[in-house]
Amino acid sequence: MKLNLHVPSLLVAWAIFLVACATPQQTVVITPPAQETQTSLLPTFEPVPSSILDNGRMWTFEYAPVEFFAESYNFDPTEAWFERARMSAVRIPGCSGSFVSAHGLVMTNHHCARNQITQIGREGESTLDDGFYAVTLSDERKIEEYYVDQLVDIRDVTDLILDEVDAAPLEMQSSVRQEAIRRVQAQLSEEVAHYGDRQVQVVSLFNGGRYSAYIFRRFTDIRMVMAPELQIGYYGGDTDNFTYPRYNLDMTFFRVYVDDEPYQPEFFFPFAETGVKSGDAVFVIGNPGRTTRLNTVAQLAYTGTFNLPFRTSLFTRIIEGLEAFFEYDPTTDEAQQLRNTIFGLKNSQKLFGGQIRAHNDPYLMGRRVDNEQNFISALNQDPELRALYLPIIDRLAEIQEEKATLAPYSYMTLGLVPNSFATPALLQRAYFATLMKRNADNEALSENIKNQIKSVRNKHPQLEKELLITHLNYLQDGLGSGHPYILQLTNGRNFDVVADELIRYSAFATAERTLELLEDEAELANDPAIAYFATFGEQLFTNTDRSRALAQEENELQTRLGRGWFAVYGTSIPPDATFSPRIQDGIVAGYEYNGTFAPAYTTFYGLYDRHHSHVGEPEWALPDRWLPPTPSLNLSTPINFVSTNDIIGGNSGSPVVNINLEIVGLAFDGNVESMGSSTFILDERSARAVSVDVRGMIESLRHVYQATRIVEELESARK
Repeated sequence: MKLNLHVPSLLVAWAIFLVACATPQQTVVITPPAQETQTSLLPTFEPVPSSILDNGRMWTFEYAPVEFFAESYNFDPTEAWFERARMSAVRIPGCSGSFVSAHGLVMTNHHCARNQITQIGREGESTLDDGFYAVTLSDERKIEEYYVDQLVDIRDVTDLILDEVDAAPLEMQSSVRQEAIRRVQAQLSEEVAHYGDRQVQVVSLFNGGRYSAYIFRRFTDIRMVMAPELQIGYYGGDTDNFTYPRYNLDMTFFRVYVDDEPYQPEFFFPFAETGVKSGDAVFVIGNPGRTTRLNTVAQLAYTGTFNLPFRTSLFTRIIEGLEAFFEYDPTTDEAQQLRNTIFGLKNSQKLFGGQIRAHNDPYLMGRRVDNEQNFISALNQDPELRALYLPIIDRLAEIQEEKATLAPYSYMTLGLVPNSFATPALLQRAYFATLMKRNADNEALSENIKNQIKSVRNKHPQLEKELLITHLNYLQDGLGSGHPYILQLTNGRNFDVVADELIRYSAFATAERTLELLEDEAELANDPAIAYFATFGEQLFTNTDRSRALAQEENELQTRLGRGWFAVYGTSIPPDATFSPRIQDGIVAGYEYNGTFAPAYTTFYGLYDRHHSHVGEPEWALPDRWLPPTPSLNLSTPINFVSTNDIIGGNSGSPVVNINLEIVGLAFDGNVESMGSSTFILDERSARAVSVDVRGMIESLRHVYQATRIVEELESARK
């Protein structure tokens, strides 16, 4: 689950332009489900018995599940145990990690560190393909503009925020809430400013039912210590991704420095001397990215019917465009920079394909129906709660129905934001120029939009063409090839010709010509790229504006409903994930699949079997240093294992520890059975977290990479 577990890829999905995606396909025609009546555009599901733990086991440290852990795993987790767990774990950009020695050694996934592995390469080196190992301390290489965050303090700021919110009129509560959060965060930042290395983040829990201020210590001198080759860190490639059994050495080691010396943390996780066996309790400490387990059934139905399919189509088409550009000339700087982007997009493609299936699965959605009905029954027991929260559930359902009527227009401009890698610069400029013209009466807004247009950078001409074809394919997926708008855009020409003509005749094709065009209203109105958007008429903008307004209302209602969830269940359930530190419990366990049984762990024997069973297939070709296996390499050593821990995007790089808080694994993926459902429900039947086994890490470091210095450091940490 490299994207599922890796927020920088979800980064690709959410931070840059908020899109998602699914399995590869040539054409993605998006249609709502067939309905016997026109009363609803959304599917309905019959209830299936559920459990309160359907909401998951992503526990926060401020509401530590002491009794649940004690009863479930027969040990006494003290406050000191939770403190050590929290302080030994770290958060890195988009991923998770952990201190694993007394000298600031940090462990995370290889796929979390691809950009950094590439960055530290010197002229003539290919550190991503060939790997890197610092033989001595002085060989460790500084990573520019990178950081590691350690959660050092948690403050409950609920009353500071909700007291103000409750005192405000209903229509002002959203803005009051935002201002209160901003002020609390600013006040705490000033309070800890004397440290010089603190970052404060106010986190909404239970969708606004509670608020915590997380105070992180930020380390900014981070150096690369060891990374294996891409081929072994991503063994099996896209085909094996999100599968199990698995044979992947997805690990990387950094070191934190303070004052130019290795940092000596008070807390760290030592590597366990022995690994795990089936049935052992294990704990993942990481930063799960985002879940929707407190969403209503109506929200989930809309997501699976409209939101995910449209975003899926866009991702699929983007991958096609970027791959076509890479094949055109893989030696260009742009092509090389897109390499990691394509990796991430393909991960998300599988992930969101699974989500579409899960959001339409009668069993899983039936459990959510039952879960919601239980929640409503609890609200009905209290007249005050009933009056406050049942109208919100009803209104959220109405919003989903209205949003469904706005598609596909509300999705047709996805990705069209300044300097997005996902869309052509030409269309970015033209779309914002259209918005500028529509807002001409608002001088300040119009000027702001103009500045955004001017900020759009040129792309490589061939990349620009491929992305234009990408956008046309995306529109055709949503509208259908015979739609009048598609016919008007193409006038019988293929997309390749349409793209060429737009580049040739539109002044928006380059930043330089755009500057001239913005000063000539007559030419601006006649530009073919402006005509491109004019094809769709007023409905494109009215539907988009209405969809945006509904989304704002929905967000506010969901925040209010979160207080209802907390009022009913308190901390007996965990809040939705927010890419903030959590502890997630589970056990090591195989599972039934494909008519057989997946073992709890795999070994190096299986790794070499994959290699020899796929002769001539690059995804399973082992790096040179692995061939032939060195005689000292014990092929029976476990390399990966699976467990029932509840993980999601952002958990990539999370330490997997035993009851003694010793490293037994490194979480890097989820199996295909967990791929789609994990955002909105915990399904323990066969959903599993996949981790690199501590035994495989030590065995490969010692016998394949001859990384004696690191092995000795890890083993001495046990003492």
